Order: sequence, then structure tokens, then C-alpha cells
Amino acid sequence: MSTSVLRTADAWWVLTPTGAARVHTSATTTSELLADRPAILTAATSSDTVPVDDLALVSPVTAPCRVVAQMTNFASHVKDTNGNPAAVPLTFFRKTSGSISGPFADVVRPAHVRLLDYEVEIGLIFGREMPVGTTVTDDNLADYVAGLVVTNDISARDVQLPKTQFYEGKSYPTFTPVGPALVLLDAEELKRFIDLRLQLWVNGELRQDMTVGDMIYRPAQALRALTRFQRVDPGDLLLTGTPVGTALSAPPKPVEILASLLPPALKWKMFFQGQARNPRYLKDGDVVEATVATDDGAIDLGRQRTVVRYAR
Repeated sequence: MSTSVLRTADAWWVLTPTGAARVHTSATTTSELLADRPAILTAATSSDTVPVDDLALVSPVTAPCRVVAQMTNFASHVKDTNGNPAAVPLTFFRKTSGSISGPFADVVRPAHVRLLDYEVEIGLIFGREMPVGTTVTDDNLADYVAGLVVTNDISARDVQLPKTQFYEGKSYPTFTPVGPALVLLDAEELKRFIDLRLQLWVNGELRQDMTVGDMIYRPAQALRALTRFQRVDPGDLLLTGTPVGTALSAPPKPVEILASLLPPALKWKMFFQGQARNPRYLKDGDVVEATVATDDGAIDLGRQRTVVRYAR
């Protein structure tokens, strides 16, 4: 049975049928907590609980840690960018862990950013180190993946796209809301990863709604590729991609072909002029909600709710 771990500024908690039970542990990081499973199990059976609504929850993933993300990893998203899902390569990029924020914290748009986008994603949290050369399979995946979290890969598109690199445009503070819960899964539960549904709303309007069945490169395959060149440690976070429905959408193919013939500066100027008329980009005061769960509710990572604020 899955275990939902919550975090406040001064403590760890486990969600129980009667509320949140405090985890009596000296752990201050996600990595340390995952090494103290007896304390988590004890809290899961405790009757000494407090109402969850009384807790000021922060991200259950602590920084510093590695934050790695998969690019264009849902077939629907690839098609929306005029790509071919059968030909898209397995690609990673990095985000700074300084971008991690809580599940109910504000998302702050820097003053120079104009095109702020959202991407609901499933985050994998690792409970065991994976040195370079580790062989990960579907059979041993649960030995390495401790649990899952809801994440939102906030993106400054007008910074990201012209620079042809993702690090800056996705790494500003508050650009990776995480939580509310770190849901620990056993091997049998992790097999239901494919049944998870990702959903995201902006001001109550459903923008993204897709199951993992649309995912191109699933965790075992992605981790085999990642550990060819980078080690992974307990407490690290991997974002596994987002489905169709983001504000950013590619122009029609003929327009894209014509634009490719223009000088880069003119091409991007025209592109962003068009994107500026797109009302789906996030604005000051917008409420963004995101969930990841199986349709039967057997696995539920919780509901994230953040409000967009413009930096002054």
C-alpha cells in the first residue's frame, strides 16, 4: 500500500486515514528520510494525528539535489510541436534545484519574462544511488525509484527558445513546484505507473489531461540512458515529460518552413509577436492546479495549487 509523505518547514509527516502523523526522525533531507524507513512505517500506524489542513506544506523534495528532466516525452506533445513521435530522441536537460518550491507557494514571473508556461509532470524520486553504468530494468525499477510526486515544469518560453537551451528559462526560483506529497510505492504499485493520469487546470479550465500511456520513453528506459553518463543519488528528482495542452504550440507547418528561411533575429521577433497574442500564457493572479492519479484513485499524488504573481 502506498505511503504519502508530507513535509512542513520543521517536520515530516505521513498521511493516515485520520490525519497527518508526525515522523519522529532526525532526517532533514529527503535522502535522509528515505533511509529512515522504520520511522516512516511507525508514523503510518500512529493514531496521534493532526488535521492536514492545519499544516503549512512545503516541497517534500529538499534542495540541493539533482533535478533532471526529459524533453518532449509524450507523443501528443511532440505532435503539437510538428514533430514525429517515432523519431524523437530520448533527451535530458537540467534544472537548478533552487527552482524547487512548495505545492501551494506562489509562482513568481521575473520582470523580464513575458511568456510564462506550465507543464504538469510526474517526478520520480530515487531512494538508492545509481552509479554510472547501473542497469535499470522494469524488474528492478522499484529498487531505485522510491516514489512519485506531482511537479510543474514552469517555463519562460521567451528565454528558453531563442537560446536553444533550457537551463535558464526553466530554472528561476519557484519554477518547479513539487508536491504536496511524496508517495512511496512498492514494486507492484509501481507497475501501475502507466495508468497514471496527468491533469492541469488554469483558473478552473482543464488544459492538460492525458495518461502515461502517451509517454514515449518510460522510466526504466530513461534511467538506462541517464546512468550511461550521470550518477543519480537518493533524493534526486527526474521529471518525466508533459502531454499536449501547454500554452506553447507550434505554428502550422507551412508557416514554420517559411520562417526557417528568415534570419534568426527576425524569425524569433515574428514568432514572439504571434505568441504575445496567445491568451493561454500565465498571467498575474492565475490559479494553476495539477494532479496525478490513477482513474480508480488507488494511487493519488495529491493536488497542487499555485498562484502566479508578477515580480515588481
